[in-house]
Amino acid sequence: MSDAVLRVATLDDAVELASLKRDTFRETFLEEGFAIPYPAGDLAVFERATYAPEAVAAELADPAKAAWVAERHGELLGYAHVGPCMLPHPQVDPDDGELYQLYVRRSAQGLRLGARLLDQALDHLGARRSGPVWLGVWSGNHRAQAFYAARGFAKVGEYAFPVGAWSDHEYIFRRGAPRRG
Repeated sequence: MSDAVLRVATLDDAVELASLKRDTFRETFLEEGFAIPYPAGDLAVFERATYAPEAVAAELADPAKAAWVAERHGELLGYAHVGPCMLPHPQVDPDDGELYQLYVRRSAQGLRLGARLLDQALDHLGARRSGPVWLGVWSGNHRAQAFYAARGFAKVGEYAFPVGAWSDHEYIFRRGAPRRG
């Protein structure tokens, strides 16, 4: 177990959290990770829209969403971000929650921070949303899929996740039964 602490992310974290989000995305999906060949222009558009400090500040200010960071010695090592489900699946209900993102720096993997962040996110969603929890995971990330399956998530669909004009093939996972067909 690490000496990292989990805490709610605040607006004061926006700049550092934006950097962490961009860095962990790159570690996971670019050259040192899965080496997805995103066109440079598409990646730039995606990163500006998703990881700009202003975009992250807007997420943190949204009362329907929540985020936590794992921090050790003043350095952010990982984060989780949740809110209302926005995935394109016919069984999504307005009361359903979604784990939008869960990432841990490569240098901090193996410290069980991902499990701790997931527990925090699931506890939060369980207390605030009456429906199941959903998430999207890249189709090629078998390690993440196994991590989520071990926590009760199952694949229930697929969709295209836009990175600029590029599309990643994503799986939709759900934990808990839908209330309607």
